[in-house]
Amino acid sequence: MIPFEYIRPSATKAALDAAKSGASFIAGGTNLIDLMKRGVTAPQKLIDINQLPFKQIQENKGQLIIGALALNSEVAEHAVVKDKYPLLAAALNAGASAQLRNMATVGGNMMQRTRCTYFYDTSMPCNKRVPGSGCGALQGYNRMHAIFGTSDKCIAVHPSDMCVALAALNATVSLTGIKGTRTVNFGDFHRLPGDTPEKDNVLKTGELITGIQIPANNLNKHSAYIKIRDRASYAFALVSVAAALELNGNIIKDARLAMGGVAHKPWRVTASEQFLIGKTADEQTFEQAAQLAMQGARSFGGNDFKLKLAPITIVEALKKATGNA
Repeated sequence: MIPFEYIRPSATKAALDAAKSGASFIAGGTNLIDLMKRGVTAPQKLIDINQLPFKQIQENKGQLIIGALALNSEVAEHAVVKDKYPLLAAALNAGASAQLRNMATVGGNMMQRTRCTYFYDTSMPCNKRVPGSGCGALQGYNRMHAIFGTSDKCIAVHPSDMCVALAALNATVSLTGIKGTRTVNFGDFHRLPGDTPEKDNVLKTGELITGIQIPANNLNKHSAYIKIRDRASYAFALVSVAAALELNGNIIKDARLAMGGVAHKPWRVTASEQFLIGKTADEQTFEQAAQLAMQGARSFGGNDFKLKLAPITIVEALKKATGNA
């Protein structure tokens, strides 16, 4: 690692004042430190934000508010989350190891960078790491890579499990910067690669994630998070699915469906959600929704199997959500 400046402000304004180009915020550091050790990123300044007041987990005016510095493990085990937002708890518990969940924060989880082999190997071409250098995965090892929303510049996937659930739950993200605060729909926070794969999200220079909000819903009785991975102990998703339904008898009143391991961002499957509403909650309906979800999918050789695995996982998640798995 190259030398860097380290500061630990106790006030939000001080943190924002220090956040100029070349600086990075750090909380748990479970991803950023790895990137620095490997030479993938080299911030000139680290701004430790652990003393800032963003650790709350509370209900307020019909929504759940989670501070950006709340630990993944604390959110997953919080009584309100387990009771009213079990999809989020399940996704968090599927992510990483217990040790990492005890260090990782909600905001840091959102800021995770791809685990693409070419991104981490500084001797290989990667448009995300060095814009214009090429994408090694296109013609190389791409077993873990995207089947939706790709471009000829990048086919990497976003690694978070938590973010898949938050996309399905219609969360919003609170951001603050020197010029003020703003709120972004969670589904709009992360970006597809397009021509600028180096830009993972819509954060502006010096902006800080302060928290997320999840609106109240009636999805807690019928939800499931399924993660297909190479090993159960600790691995990133080949394909994951967050599914949640509101049922009136056996008729689907509301549906939420999002996928992980398949795109540069959590992949919300709105066409399938709309299809499910008003239908009978049975395997035939779920299979039709799964096939609809695969429209526009494209594989690159090593990840061809995802074209079959993804719809199967959708069906299994919907069956599990309804207690029929």
